[in-house]
Amino acid sequence: MKNKILFSLLCILPMTANAAIPYRVEQINMPPEESVSGYDAEAFARDYRFYVGGMYTFSMWDNGADDAVSISGKNTSSFDAVAGIRLFDIFRLEANYAHTVAKWNAFEMTGETAMVNALFDARIDNMYRLFYRQRLVPYVGVGAGISWNSVEDVTIENKISPVASVLAGIGVEMGNHFALDFGYRYLYMFSPKFNVISDFAPVAHQFRVGARVNF
Repeated sequence: MKNKILFSLLCILPMTANAAIPYRVEQINMPPEESVSGYDAEAFARDYRFYVGGMYTFSMWDNGADDAVSISGKNTSSFDAVAGIRLFDIFRLEANYAHTVAKWNAFEMTGETAMVNALFDARIDNMYRLFYRQRLVPYVGVGAGISWNSVEDVTIENKISPVASVLAGIGVEMGNHFALDFGYRYLYMFSPKFNVISDFAPVAHQFRVGARVNF
């Protein structure tokens, strides 16, 4: 009988010893997850942050009228110098400078126009770039700036006029470094206050074509 009790105690002893061993949980710090290089929201913008370019602009100036006089708008041409920075693949800021020429049947106005545009590119989500390279990149945007104006044969009260614009177009990417640009711009100039027509704000529908170089 004693031998049976002793044998039972010896069998229980290992389980009791294991129960007495405290369990220790060791925390392992994992490195933070990093985005996949080349497929994040700045994949293109990071490698080609800046760009410069030029645009040829064909402008169709709207007519104007008041109680005393009516004027008819004419078509003009000008060139824009362009410089921009990409903050993200789908968003960029762009500065434009142009020697603006506006014509009506009664007089002609010239101006030095500087604008800043905020542009949104419809660039495909980066996760698909592994399988497809986008060549056509539509865009939309808005702009604001100032024009320093002068006229002949008539006078203006405000030689400096604010300007605003809405833009849309499409970029044709010929590679990472070069793109063609085809666009439209609605240009609104706050009234310079011509003496021949009261409260007339020049408006132009502008069709543009040009190129950009990325670096």
